[in-house]
Amino acid sequence: MVVMGQVTAPYGVRGWIRVRTYTEASDGLARYPLWWLGGRDGWVQWKLERVVRQGQGFAAKLEGCDDRDAAAGLARLDIAVPREALPETGADEFYWADLIGLAVQNIEGEALGNVTAIIATGSNDVLVVRGNRERLIPFVKPVIVEVDTAGGRVTVDWGSDY
Repeated sequence: MVVMGQVTAPYGVRGWIRVRTYTEASDGLARYPLWWLGGRDGWVQWKLERVVRQGQGFAAKLEGCDDRDAAAGLARLDIAVPREALPETGADEFYWADLIGLAVQNIEGEALGNVTAIIATGSNDVLVVRGNRERLIPFVKPVIVEVDTAGGRVTVDWGSDY
């Protein structure tokens, strides 16, 4: 499962939910007719009935979620879709979920740790790499030399003393 958003709160009294999306396009999550809500304890499939823009985010109506109490019970749950439902990536494009866990080494061959998270900063994404210490490495071409998801490795032009 690839987490693509989160239920933040109920919206109104008829079972609608407010959604925070983690997708590049704000309406990206609305393109999937089936959502899985949950997290570490498991996932439950829900059918998406309707989506409306709400400020900078959006609100959604899920089939079977028909009142405010039901919607409140979904608050803070992650929203995910199966990895196989996502479109193929282009050259030099990666889903964050595919980068999490990859080993990171620099061009000198020194192991820096593993990607544990990714931060969107607005100008570029930043890899959070944990090894003997935490490093924040910008995900930009001069720094990222190679991403080998099949081999489980990211090679960076980044000194071990940074």
